[in-house]
Amino acid sequence: MAASSKLTDEISHSYDALPNGQDFDSMISDTKFTADTRTDFYDRSLTSRRYAFVGVACSSIFSCSCIVAGVIILANRGVSGETNVVMTNTNMDALLGQVPLQEKLLILTLNLIITFCTESLGFVHGISLRSALASESRLYFNTNLRLLTAACGWYNPNGTLLNGISAVLLIISYSSSSLFTGTYYEMITPGKFNEGIFFTGLPLLILGIALLLQVIIALSAMHAVKILTWSSSPFDLTAALVHNTQLTPATLRCMHCVSDLDTYGGPAKPSEIQPSVWHAHPSIRKVVIFLWVIVAACTGWAALVTYISHKNPSAIPMTIETWSFLPNESSSFIRYAIPGANLEVWILLFVNIAVIQGPLTLGLHCSELIANVIRDERQWRCATGRKGLQVATNPVTTIFTYPICLALFVAKPFLHWMFGLSLQIYNDAVDGKIDMDTSVVAMFTPQIWNLCIALCIFACFFTFVALRRPHGLQPAAYGHLQTLANLVDEWSPVMWWGHKEDRIPYCHAGSGAGSLVPLS
Repeated sequence: MAASSKLTDEISHSYDALPNGQDFDSMISDTKFTADTRTDFYDRSLTSRRYAFVGVACSSIFSCSCIVAGVIILANRGVSGETNVVMTNTNMDALLGQVPLQEKLLILTLNLIITFCTESLGFVHGISLRSALASESRLYFNTNLRLLTAACGWYNPNGTLLNGISAVLLIISYSSSSLFTGTYYEMITPGKFNEGIFFTGLPLLILGIALLLQVIIALSAMHAVKILTWSSSPFDLTAALVHNTQLTPATLRCMHCVSDLDTYGGPAKPSEIQPSVWHAHPSIRKVVIFLWVIVAACTGWAALVTYISHKNPSAIPMTIETWSFLPNESSSFIRYAIPGANLEVWILLFVNIAVIQGPLTLGLHCSELIANVIRDERQWRCATGRKGLQVATNPVTTIFTYPICLALFVAKPFLHWMFGLSLQIYNDAVDGKIDMDTSVVAMFTPQIWNLCIALCIFACFFTFVALRRPHGLQPAAYGHLQTLANLVDEWSPVMWWGHKEDRIPYCHAGSGAGSLVPLS
């Protein structure tokens, strides 16, 4: 097998059939699998745990700060909040079209902070969910839909009830950022208005409570189960499950990818092209379809607002000339009033925003599944590279190492910010005090179309990634734990995968601590 031509010939034929006269039982004893029993068999990733605790601490501090600030504003100003005059306008329609840049940058910053907090808490919740599912022998992939996958027990911190509550709290967190600030207008003289930004105490208080409850749920989930490893690497998790006898490698499946789980378990011929994650992971298809449902819903919303604005003679119709990224005095928009007073108005505002923004928040959350599954596969395919596969991972650096993870991390606050550009809350002011009896919701037509275009690009990108088929003879795993346990037969901090010249009557592919002969 020293010559490459001879190696190629034997590999292409000896994987697809068993030698004559032999069965599986006679060969299993010859197959090489190492199960190290040392305590350092896998990385428990205490560094990741420290990062997680820092994220939880920061989230707790920010949530408590929001609660304190919200209580102070409510105590001093009531539901009206605090105002700041920033500009003067002379026309009501121009006033409603003008959105202070300071307010938009403030909301973008708040969305970034919320994303950091929810991602930190989501990491802790996701790690505990993995261990909970593993203890129930229901863990199949390294990455799962965190809020849509539940452990057994309604009152389990990783159970259905608290997962549903966590989903609602996540939506409330981003909805609060859209209501934290708004624009008020106050008539100075007939035809002349002061315009300013008002900061509201109630949404800030609700944001703090929502984040604090997510902190409590994440910590409860962490304490309710034994964490096998804090590493986000599928290899550390696979090794931990093998080490704790919760996962058993199957023999004679060294060339079977994740989509071959239900096929004949004997030697197989290498495949030049691997299946896409769309075909390998059943939940991926649901996520991609859901993303396009969101795009369709946003398109319908934009078309409806466009139609109403064109039918309304007092509204500014949308044209190419009035198209802009940020709303301005020439932007096309429609508006409607929120009936009620004080608390009743806030309830209706939250319901309005949450109903429209909720699908966007859940869609971005579900997109984590695609990003993390692709991340797991990219890490696995490093095993045939020159530098090999680094088993241990850093949860912070992986965001910047893998472009799809970075794209999702940036898209979450940015798309929520674009949603905030599409909807604005306006109120009257009397003697500098906001009058909640006159709340108006304005929908800006160009900004809704901008959001629709951004969502379409986002959905196209993730659809392309989900349908893309990796090339190469290395079987695709996509973070499937049983498949990785079958493919990796020797564990080490740095691994390579390739052809191994084992002393058995057929070719065997596997892993090793040194560079291996690539399959060809």
